Amino acid sequence: MKAVVYEGPNDVAVKQVDEPRVEQPTDVIVRITSSAICGSDLHMYEGRTVAEPGIVFGHENMGIVEQTGSGVTSIREGDRVSMPFNVACGFCRNCLAGNTGFCLTVNPGSAGGAYGYVGMGPYKGGQAEYLRVPFADFNCLPLPPGDEHEDDFAMLADIFPTGYHATELAEVSPGETVAVYGAGPVGLMTAYSAMLRGAAQVFVVDKIPERLGLAADIGAVPIDFTEGSAPEQIAERTDGGTDNGIDAVGYQATVAEGEEQPAVVLNDLIATVRPTGTIGVVGLYLPEDPGAPSEDAKHGRLLIDMGSYFEKGLRMGSGQANVKAYNRQLRDLIIEGRATPSFVVSKRLPLEDAPEAYERFDNRERGYSKVVLKP
Repeated sequence: MKAVVYEGPNDVAVKQVDEPRVEQPTDVIVRITSSAICGSDLHMYEGRTVAEPGIVFGHENMGIVEQTGSGVTSIREGDRVSMPFNVACGFCRNCLAGNTGFCLTVNPGSAGGAYGYVGMGPYKGGQAEYLRVPFADFNCLPLPPGDEHEDDFAMLADIFPTGYHATELAEVSPGETVAVYGAGPVGLMTAYSAMLRGAAQVFVVDKIPERLGLAADIGAVPIDFTEGSAPEQIAERTDGGTDNGIDAVGYQATVAEGEEQPAVVLNDLIATVRPTGTIGVVGLYLPEDPGAPSEDAKHGRLLIDMGSYFEKGLRMGSGQANVKAYNRQLRDLIIEGRATPSFVVSKRLPLEDAPEAYERFDNRERGYSKVVLKP
């Protein structure tokens, strides 16, 4: 089958690879109908992880079940399904507690597994024609048959639940003010989720006009950090700061001039959020970053303003989303017309166009804010 394969820094290719097969009775094989390119894929694409050539990319996957293992009971051939990017067993201590992003079974020695991502287990990605899904009864979310809401449902594998998870970590409540740093797809989904939860005012910080325009389109207040300190701009528009803040950027954050400063968003959030407020961190941070600007940062050690954080009595939640905690409810919001996360989708392209799409997305070119690949 055809698949998007990592060749090295800034280099992916569509190549022929072996088709997946049922390896365990609890597996299914899914024919992929949509697989989106994620901002976190760019960390591998740019060589900013320890990824080795040969990885099949793609953790935002949905499609049609083509084959089922003998132990699968609730999923049938022909079912339309979405797969959380978290690969999870469903029966370990963390899964039973709802923390499926930190499954203790699927990636021995680490907490959590995922499709097509470095360090997240042996699971090939879904930017391909077919995908093997382990523990399928647990990992497949059934969708209505047909092709209605295809782009909306494609957001259920990762960025919509991740955005919602960010608002959970930050404990966003109705009537509160929220600052979201980063207007990429996850940041936009976070702002959108904050509004679904009843936030009174949502600020979205970025410097790319197209992204800030999308934030404004959904009713958020865009803040261009090239026009001055984002915490100061937000403080002027609030009573000294927001109730909550969210990092949707991660370790490749930059200052206005373009220089990377991995802790800048965390420190801006500490400055932005009012005393006793809450911060949620879903932007990716890794223990190893070969391209970091300092030796400490190469090992995930960042200098944050702990003094101000403590003095203000702030709280912080972090970590990848437990997608299964949210995807059924978010699916039903889509079906009932209460949520339309596909507003972030900018391109639908055949799988063969993936190398160009990665390059253009990495360059933040207009029209490539969220690309859905169609194998």
